[in-house]
Amino acid sequence: MDHDQRARQARGRPAPAGGRRPFAPARRVLGAAILALGLALGLALGLAAGNGTARGGEPAADTAPRRIVSLNLCADELVLRLVPKERVLSVTRLAADPVGSTVADLATGVPANRGLAEEVVPLGPDLVIAGAFTTRNTVAMLHRFGIPVMELTIPQNLDEAYAQIRLVAQRLGVPERGEAMVGEIEAALAAAPPAPARPPRAVVMRPNGFTVGRDTLADDLMRRAGLDNVAARLSPDKLGQLSLEEIVTARPDVLVVDDEPDAPPSLAREMMAHPAVVDAMAAGRIASVPTRLWACVGPQLGEAFIRLSRAAHGAAVAVAPAPSPVRTP
Repeated sequence: MDHDQRARQARGRPAPAGGRRPFAPARRVLGAAILALGLALGLALGLAAGNGTARGGEPAADTAPRRIVSLNLCADELVLRLVPKERVLSVTRLAADPVGSTVADLATGVPANRGLAEEVVPLGPDLVIAGAFTTRNTVAMLHRFGIPVMELTIPQNLDEAYAQIRLVAQRLGVPERGEAMVGEIEAALAAAPPAPARPPRAVVMRPNGFTVGRDTLADDLMRRAGLDNVAARLSPDKLGQLSLEEIVTARPDVLVVDDEPDAPPSLAREMMAHPAVVDAMAAGRIASVPTRLWACVGPQLGEAFIRLSRAAHGAAVAVAPAPSPVRTP
C-alpha cells in the first residue's frame, strides 16, 4: 500500500482500485502545462538576452539588467544602493524593517517578496540576486525556468566584501558606483587611529546568544579595529554561542552588543543584566554596534568599524598597565 492509499484510509476514504489516483491525468496535464510555460518563459528570456548582443557577437552598448529581483537582505542593500528604484522589481520584506535593514528608506514603495518562486516568475525579471544558502528551492526553480540568477556568498573578511561589492556593481552595469562604495568604506578605516598595541579582549553578544567566531567579516573588522575577539578562540563555529560561564571566565574588556533603543528583546540583553556579567564588566566597556551595521556588505561597515575602533581605544586606556613608580631621592 503506497503513501497515498494510507493517507486516504486515515481520512476514512476508500483507496481507489488498483492504487491509481483519480486525478492523475489532470495532474499530468497541469504538470505539462507548467513545464511548457517554463520553457516558453526561458525561450523568451533567452531571446531578450540575445537582443542585447550586436551583430558579430559584440555586446550592445547597454546590456545591464533592468528588471531586478532580490531574494536576500544583503542583496537588497546592495541593489537599492547601486541602482535606481525603477530598475528594481522586488526586494525582500526584511528590507523595509529599520531594525535589521540599513535601506529601509530606500525600500519604500518597492514591492516586497517572501522568496517564493510564484512571486518572482510572473514578474519576468532579467536578473535575480539571491544568497548562496537561502531560498534554495526557489533558486532551483528559477534555474529551470531559465531566469538568470546571481548567488552571493558570505564574505569572510573585508577584502572579500570589497570584491563582492565590485562584482555586483559590475553585473548591474554600474562599476563606478561599486568603486565609490568601496572608497567610502576605505575612507572610514583610514580616518580611524591605529589599532592599540595591546588589543583589549572583546566578546560580541548578538540576539539569541549568538556571537561571531573566526573567519568572519565581523572578526576581521574587530581585528582591524584593534580588538581581540575572544570567541574566535572559544567558539569552533563562525556564528557559535558562548555560555554565561565562558563570558564571565573570559572577563572581556569590551562587550559588543546590539543595544539600541529600537533593538528587539534578546537573550543578549538578558545576559547583560545578569549579576555575574555585571560584575565581570565592572571595569570594562559596553560598545553598541547594531547587527545591521555589519551583517551585510555595504558602506555601513565603515560606521561599524568606527564604533569598534572607539571601543578598542577606550578600553585600551582603561586596561593599560600603570607606569612603574619612580622613587624620589
